[in-house]
Amino acid sequence: MTSAPSSSSVILRSTLVWGAVITGILAVLGAVIGFLVAGVTGLASALVGVLLAGVFLGMTALIILIAGRLPPGPAQIPTFFGIVLGGWVVKLIVFIVALVVLRGQPWIEPYVFFFCVLASVIASLVVDLVVMARARVPYVGDVDLPTSVDPSPGDTPGS
Repeated sequence: MTSAPSSSSVILRSTLVWGAVITGILAVLGAVIGFLVAGVTGLASALVGVLLAGVFLGMTALIILIAGRLPPGPAQIPTFFGIVLGGWVVKLIVFIVALVVLRGQPWIEPYVFFFCVLASVIASLVVDLVVMARARVPYVGDVDLPTSVDPSPGDTPGS
C-alpha cells in the first residue's frame, strides 16, 4: 500500500511543471526578441539567460522534493534542512561561477542576457505565487485524523 503524496510534494511538482512550461515560452520569446535586437548574439544570450535561470530556479523545488523523501526518524529534520541549505549554497556558487565564465564571452550580449534572466526570475516568482494561491492545502497538514467511533448508549451526554 502506498501513501498519498504530501501536499507539499504536489505543490512542488506543479511548480516544476509550470516552471518548465514558462521557461520554454520565455526561451522562444527571448530568442525572437534577442535576435531582433542583437542578431545571433542576442539569440544565444537570450537562450542561455532563460535556460540558466530556469534550471537554477527549478533546482530549488527539486532539491526540496529529494530531501522530502528522507525516512522518518530523529535525524530527519536536521538532515532535510542540511540538504536544502547545502543545495542552495552549491547553486549559488555554481551560478556565480557561471556568470563569471559567461561575463567576457564575445557571443553574449549583456543587456539581452540580463533582461532574460530577470524575466525568468519574475516569471518563476509568479508561477510560485499562482501555484500556492490555487493549492488546496488543508490547515491541519499531512496528518491522519482518528476515525469516528459510534458512542455506546452509556456514553451519550445527559444519560
